[in-house]
Amino acid sequence: MGLLSPRWRCIILLLCVSFHRCPLLLAGCADWRSSGYLTVKPAKLFLLGSNLTVYCHTTNGCYGAKTFLEVDGKALYTANKINCTTVMFTLVNVQTPSSVVRCKLACISYNILISGLDLNAGLPPAKPQNVRCETRRSSSLLECSWERGWETHINTNYNVSVGRENGTRILLAGTENVTIQVPCSAHDEDGKYQVNVTAYNHFGFSQSDPVSFFLKDIVIPEAPDIMQITFENSSVVALLHWNTTESLRCFTSSIRLRTGNGSWEEVEPKEPCEGQVYVHGLAPLTDYVFQMRTCHSGRKPEASCTSGSAAPPKSLCSRWSLSVAARSPGKGPSQQLLVWRIFRKLEADKLWNVTVLWKPPSPDDYSGEVQYYRIFFEHMKERNCSAALSRCTLQVPAGLPALSISAVTLYGASPPADVPLRYSGGSRTVTMEVFSADNGSSLLVSWPLLPTESGGQALHYVLEWAGVAEVEPQWERLAGDQNSTSITGTEHLPPEQSCRLRQPEWTISNNILLYFIVLEALTSEAPSRRLLARDLMSDIHIYLYIFLIYSSVF
Repeated sequence: MGLLSPRWRCIILLLCVSFHRCPLLLAGCADWRSSGYLTVKPAKLFLLGSNLTVYCHTTNGCYGAKTFLEVDGKALYTANKINCTTVMFTLVNVQTPSSVVRCKLACISYNILISGLDLNAGLPPAKPQNVRCETRRSSSLLECSWERGWETHINTNYNVSVGRENGTRILLAGTENVTIQVPCSAHDEDGKYQVNVTAYNHFGFSQSDPVSFFLKDIVIPEAPDIMQITFENSSVVALLHWNTTESLRCFTSSIRLRTGNGSWEEVEPKEPCEGQVYVHGLAPLTDYVFQMRTCHSGRKPEASCTSGSAAPPKSLCSRWSLSVAARSPGKGPSQQLLVWRIFRKLEADKLWNVTVLWKPPSPDDYSGEVQYYRIFFEHMKERNCSAALSRCTLQVPAGLPALSISAVTLYGASPPADVPLRYSGGSRTVTMEVFSADNGSSLLVSWPLLPTESGGQALHYVLEWAGVAEVEPQWERLAGDQNSTSITGTEHLPPEQSCRLRQPEWTISNNILLYFIVLEALTSEAPSRRLLARDLMSDIHIYLYIFLIYSSVF
């Protein structure tokens, strides 16, 4: 075909116009890449809270495509078109110190990046506050520090001027930090000095109030050294052994500690003697980091606390010492076990079979696990019972007054708990009441407060019970002023059953009153009807004992 058809002529004409005016992108912007750049007014580095104008310039166009601005990943489509290649965006009250903006073209099937830019905001510096200078007796440097104030978000530098009160400048130095060291070997102690700190950055400067001082008034103690940390028979109290080149009589100590990467916590130490401090309230099996510092005591110094013309001690403290780590040991049990016994006398002059019972110690009272229980008494080889048990049977000489038991852990043993054994003679009667509860699964037991022999003071009761078919009895220790409790293990008790327990005799010996309780009952339907003990026992299948432990006045 020698000549172009009218259709092809139109297409060629459209493409020519497109390239001379606003470039035309074919469907989907396929195989096309844009390029351009961004400009910002007032500047890429601006005062925090300013309004910004961002211009997006493209060197190629995309007919029908929409230009948008992406600010930290969030798209902004509101724009003013300046011409075919430039679009303007407005950012109001920018409060982000650092931002990334990107200009993009939204075509039919995907977005095209034109250009990107980093924006940074900042503030002028605050007035330096709490300017403080100090030195140590062994140092030839004057160390000054200050607080920078609010965050500027950009590089801020400091000029430090040190001079005499008459205006003679000794040092002018710059730093990016909030501390500086000034040589002071040539300074005299009685001369008065003045320090000024000026902060400055891109947005301005600010100057501190001048601080004046005598060199002799800013001498702080030397930092102490923690020599050793020990835990003396306790996992919650640490003993810090420390030393310093200063006189120990002139200072008090402060301690701070932390666990892991936690924050420092300052604690009040107890000082048993010079060079030692106790730290209380620690937790067992915990890794601690300790630091220490000393402060002038504030009392009138002795001659050894001053040197030459040095002023009396003020409330100046040393730097914190180097960190020393220590791990607290485990905690051994501190409470006696709750104990009881069941025994049968074989013959008065021979051996008794005794079953010793105990309640396991509270997990809050010790670390780790119980290794075993140790039972012992005078002239007997100790007996160790498994940690899984709560009772142990052994033979003891007839007439033995008591034996002792302790829980043994990796970190110590509980204080020995005495298990009383002897009893004898005497008889009285006491009436008790028992009410069923929880559909017969428990009993509410009450009794009158029981008298003691010889005017002794009641210490506690021990209540012992078991079903007739049960091999192992249960028991509970109660306070001496308590006269009721609830017991379980009574599933065979009929619901709504109330009983009276009558004890025909008690026996007394060595501060133990033994109450043997037999049962007789009244039904709730007919209170006047008496049930024989054997009838009740066939329904209830339980027996009860109660013991009163008291201290004798003799």
